[in-house]
Amino acid sequence: MKNVLSANDILVFVTYFIVVAVYGYWVYRKKKTANPDAKDFFLAEGSLTWWAIGASLIASNISAEQFIGMSGDGFFVGIAVAAYEWIAAIALIIIAVWFIPIYLKNKIYTMPQFLKTRYNETVALIMAVFWLFLYVFVNLTSILYLGALAINGLLGGEYLHIVMIALSVFAIVITLGGMKVIGYTDVIQVSVLIIGGLATTYMALTLVSEHFGLGRNALAGFTALMKDAPDHFHMILDKPDATSSQEYINKYLVLPGVLMYAAGQWIVNLNYWGCNQYITQRALGANLQTARNGILFAGLLKIMMPIIVMLPGIAAYVLHKNGQLPGLENKDGAYAAILGFLPSGLKGLSIAALTAAIVASLAGKANSISTIFTLDIYQKYMNRTASQKQLVWTGRWVVIVAMLLAIGFTWNDLLGIGGAGGFTFIQKYTGYISPGVFAMFLLGMFWKRTTGAAAVAGIITGFTLCVFFNQFAPAVLGHENFLYTAYPNGSGGYEIPFLICMGLAFMFTMIVMVLISMAGPRVNPKAFVLDKAMFRISPATTVLIVITLLLISALYIRFW
Repeated sequence: MKNVLSANDILVFVTYFIVVAVYGYWVYRKKKTANPDAKDFFLAEGSLTWWAIGASLIASNISAEQFIGMSGDGFFVGIAVAAYEWIAAIALIIIAVWFIPIYLKNKIYTMPQFLKTRYNETVALIMAVFWLFLYVFVNLTSILYLGALAINGLLGGEYLHIVMIALSVFAIVITLGGMKVIGYTDVIQVSVLIIGGLATTYMALTLVSEHFGLGRNALAGFTALMKDAPDHFHMILDKPDATSSQEYINKYLVLPGVLMYAAGQWIVNLNYWGCNQYITQRALGANLQTARNGILFAGLLKIMMPIIVMLPGIAAYVLHKNGQLPGLENKDGAYAAILGFLPSGLKGLSIAALTAAIVASLAGKANSISTIFTLDIYQKYMNRTASQKQLVWTGRWVVIVAMLLAIGFTWNDLLGIGGAGGFTFIQKYTGYISPGVFAMFLLGMFWKRTTGAAAVAGIITGFTLCVFFNQFAPAVLGHENFLYTAYPNGSGGYEIPFLICMGLAFMFTMIVMVLISMAGPRVNPKAFVLDKAMFRISPATTVLIVITLLLISALYIRFW
């Protein structure tokens, strides 16, 4: 495996960099106004088209943790990991039809603002501070570290800190232009991501077909994958029994069969796509129809993402099993191992695709950090009379400071991202809060009786129960009862599958919030006013939703 870039690889990558930089600068100059407006800077209010919104959603979502982490899970478990992507497509439909109308009608620009409008300022401030810490010290750092680690490995393993700084500077330059520049450059980023990702998948499948003497035929390579690794092509894992190996139990702990669809997968996706400033920000500045079309477009793109981020991992598994990738030491090295075999020029395109995914995610995350700090903390508590220009420049300085903090904490991996694995690191620290946050948003939107006291209790209960079920329940309540089954984790202890823990925490959090709210008024004075017209969808939108659901149903039927 060669980790040396040819002149063609460098030319392809430099071309990508120049195109994004020039286009971003052109968008900035074209959209620049003499008097900068904060909402325009943070939300690109009214200027993003549906296709820019959809592309930006995908570009911000797909990053190193998908290319590296999900490809690694494809290597380890198989196609079952595609559930994260295909359930996300359904979640995006739910967000487009039911969540976005509430945000837009109530002129919500940030998630803390939603909490203040629906509950009270205390809830909003608590969550604003929490989200800032989460976004900076978990998401931004992990994206930067994983991305730099992956690209550094492809360059020979000697340039980690240089790559880290280069990615940060590239992302800062894009972010300083505001959401318009991010949104429109994301169209190029997602195009490069998809083209480069598909090219990598194609080459991975041809490598498999060549190994089995079938010529350079990607379709034949896919057929060979299914024949040589049939266990990797099941969406639903069977429940382990007394004869199951530890390796199979470890797979089930990651993706616990049918039970993960009871609540866990839905909480992960609906919270991520519907209650997350980093994601919803792309649609909050648009009108309802544009926002809906953009979100549904992202849902369609989501269906094809497993082809890009998962299939190379399965291909690496088959090649490794047959002695073709002897240097592959762990699952997170699967994607880089495949890239090492790509021909001149194509490797540069694949690195450009990986860079596009990383930079787009860094820029989107930095912009969300900047938005929450500037609009929900600085403007409200530090400088209530700040001018629009002051808000914009505060936002820009926050971007730089956030990126410097991320560089500082990833420089020597102070947070231990590499030890835990990037995907695991993100899930561990965001998953503990997801049940409480999602319950708070869900009841706040659709149940008029929900109170501010119930919201605070929901945050605390959700977090506490996630910690309990993940860390202590097997020892306190036993390994098996009517709520769950815990399995040996190979390290002398027992674990409940993480997605099941989330479902249990969410269920009890909802019960606590309902009971507390019952003590309040029948209609909370801050409850949103809902009407049928808000949720009415056009015939064209209905067709798009039906097509998406049919495609996902066909995939699940085929790989059940």
